[in-house]
Amino acid sequence: MIPFYDFYKFVEGTVFYLLLGQAMKGTYLRMRIESMTQGHSIRAADIVASIQKEILNNPSAQGCRLPPIRVLAHQLGLSKNTVHAAYEELISRDLVISKKRQGFFVQTPDPYPPPKRSFQAGQASFRQLFPPLPYFESEDLIHLGNVFVDPQLLPTQQLTECCHSVLNQPGLFNRYDTQGYPTLRQKIAQQLRQRGIPAHEDHIVVTSGSPQSLGIVCLALQNRHIALETPIYPVRKRFLELNSYQVTGLPIDPFCGIDLDLWENAIATEKPNLLYLVSSYHQLTGYSYTTQEMERILELSQKYNFGILEDDWGSDLLSFSEYRAPLRTLGGENVIYMNSFTKKLLPSFRIGYLLGNEENIEVLKAAKHALSLGNSSLIETVLFEFLDRGYYESHLKQLHLNLDKRYQNCLMQLRKRMPKEVKWTTPGGGTTLWLEIPKEIQLSQLKNNLLERQVKIADPIEKSVGSSSLHGFLLGYAYLPEEKLNQALRILGEEINKFLKGSANK
Repeated sequence: MIPFYDFYKFVEGTVFYLLLGQAMKGTYLRMRIESMTQGHSIRAADIVASIQKEILNNPSAQGCRLPPIRVLAHQLGLSKNTVHAAYEELISRDLVISKKRQGFFVQTPDPYPPPKRSFQAGQASFRQLFPPLPYFESEDLIHLGNVFVDPQLLPTQQLTECCHSVLNQPGLFNRYDTQGYPTLRQKIAQQLRQRGIPAHEDHIVVTSGSPQSLGIVCLALQNRHIALETPIYPVRKRFLELNSYQVTGLPIDPFCGIDLDLWENAIATEKPNLLYLVSSYHQLTGYSYTTQEMERILELSQKYNFGILEDDWGSDLLSFSEYRAPLRTLGGENVIYMNSFTKKLLPSFRIGYLLGNEENIEVLKAAKHALSLGNSSLIETVLFEFLDRGYYESHLKQLHLNLDKRYQNCLMQLRKRMPKEVKWTTPGGGTTLWLEIPKEIQLSQLKNNLLERQVKIADPIEKSVGSSSLHGFLLGYAYLPEEKLNQALRILGEEINKFLKGSANK
């Protein structure tokens, strides 16, 4: 008996129906192949999507045979290479198998069930930890504590173009570079020098962002005692607590500046090995150090022999950031400098870097290797492409214009809605500021009242290390559309006024 194929093809727009009959070597799969792009011819991706949908939605498809490549290519008017590429992709997805001299078949379930267990393994004991904050909130909830930038302002199209360009290059990296993609390090060093920061690519370690940068430096420390500003970004605090570092909190008051005599007393008493700080645009308060404060800190570093790790995560978000000389410029190459591209480009595009010196670069590389071996060469290459095309500088210019507009609107609404007892910082742009609330208002009660009106504020409870005179929370204005921000600030002002009137009547 000679095998036969009983095909019927109906064309309706860009949808092709294939009815496959019986053959001597098995039952053929009946399938409907549809173009995902209306008005265009069938592509390999369309064949993959259509067959995958049929397999997943139809249990009886298991074991069925797919039409031969030449036959399906003839029926759809495609090249055999296109159909072959689709079948190979289905094989890589473990949906189809190829049997020599027989054809392609839909994969069947494993006939060997897992063995029944007669025992249960023990379970390790874990510490109580704060769960990570959810990135996605209810659409009905207005989150005033969102620290991200509106996705509409981010360069997704340009990043997509760079991804395509990198993926189209012949051959992908099959190995990682622990220190980071060399040409990316060269480009970062070049940009730093343009900002007046002396830098050499051999002293740069590319990281997956600020948390890994901090982790690398902390892992390399001989003495696990760190001094840091308080309040502190919650993720940093959790990391240090989780790894049992001894921590000395140094309070910041963004309205009065830094009490450096208080800092010196704490440093002289506690003797930390490293001071971790954000000299420009503090993550919570938006505070930036004055030149006098920075010089005094460098004097303390020399006097008490502690190192400095400077986190410059956010100064690029501020207009005229080129006029903000970092500690690395004032204090020399012994100041370890870290920065990140994440919030400026895309939250999921996690990449940053450390800038060390000739003496510490080898231990920083070794610490990174111990933590993660290396990061994605693909992501690092995409970032290089983005920087090399000049996209980063043009993106920052447009981003500054948009963020400044939202910042000015936020200040206008605060002046309009807040009672005179409330005050706030003025960082000069960026994404967030600090809102200070009268101490007679219980922040937990205010938070609950706002939630009832579908407004959420940042939780201030876990942000301090030691004592802090601040009584307020971070307020974000870069993510929310203007109308939602204005609505939330109106509600916030109303609730604060209710508390103040209630206190006055007691």
